[in-house]
Amino acid sequence: MFTCARWTEIAHWAAMNFTFYLVPAMFIILFFLERRFPLRRAKSPLKSRLVVNAVVSAIAIAVALVVVRPIAMRVLRLASDNDWGLSTVIATNPAVQAILVFLLMDLSFYYWHRANHAWPLLWRFHNAHHIDPDLDVTTAVRFHFVEIAYSSVFRVLQVIAIGGPAWVFVAYETVFQVNTYMQHSNLRLPIGFERWLSLMVVTPRMHAIHHGKRFHETNSNWSTVLSVWDRLHRTLRLNVPQSRIDVGIAGYSLPGDNTVGAVMAMPFQKQRNYWHDDVTGPEVSCRQNRAIQSRMAE
Repeated sequence: MFTCARWTEIAHWAAMNFTFYLVPAMFIILFFLERRFPLRRAKSPLKSRLVVNAVVSAIAIAVALVVVRPIAMRVLRLASDNDWGLSTVIATNPAVQAILVFLLMDLSFYYWHRANHAWPLLWRFHNAHHIDPDLDVTTAVRFHFVEIAYSSVFRVLQVIAIGGPAWVFVAYETVFQVNTYMQHSNLRLPIGFERWLSLMVVTPRMHAIHHGKRFHETNSNWSTVLSVWDRLHRTLRLNVPQSRIDVGIAGYSLPGDNTVGAVMAMPFQKQRNYWHDDVTGPEVSCRQNRAIQSRMAE
């Protein structure tokens, strides 16, 4: 006879195995679909971008596997075994607790993403993701390895604060990864379907605006999975046609800026004016992000 603990163990095992196969499969499927049904015309040769994104991503993934994953899984087991976190205090019903964990995970990622844009030190490293001159599924895994390393601190705090069953975190991580691939992809979905879909989750057109060069485009659409957080915080922006979106960061648009060496070294060097040829003008700097974001939310 299966106990509750046994069912939890089975659910955790099933979620882990499902993630193992689904996530890479979705990456491959989206990579080929976006070649067949592109949303935007590419500005840069795919081959050179693939080399840069593959190397930067490989280093980041290695750090994630060696640093972030072991720490997160260890803390996850401790939180689950000792009933840590808000979810265990607020709800005892397993179904309610699972929904609460999912929502709190997604909401906390909204704030974390926003912090990576607002805080100058974090933005230095997150900018390595944004200076990609084009946006496709390979951009979804292109992050500076230092950002991946310090995000382990956030992940630990996130797990301790939220708590709940380990399998729910694994399930959320699966949804998180799959939707991250989808929203970064250059896949042209039927516009009517995507409008309906964007009422619930972040979509390619919605996230492409976030990767635009204009300051007020980049500093919008911070949601990770559910689009409701941008709606609630009034940071949602959907009124930018894809034909007007120029992907990248204005101050880092030179061909030499998107090489492996340049991407890896950029956070440690003196920072340029990120928005120097944007309509907001040269007076906008990263240190002013938080003040401007506050005005945007009013």
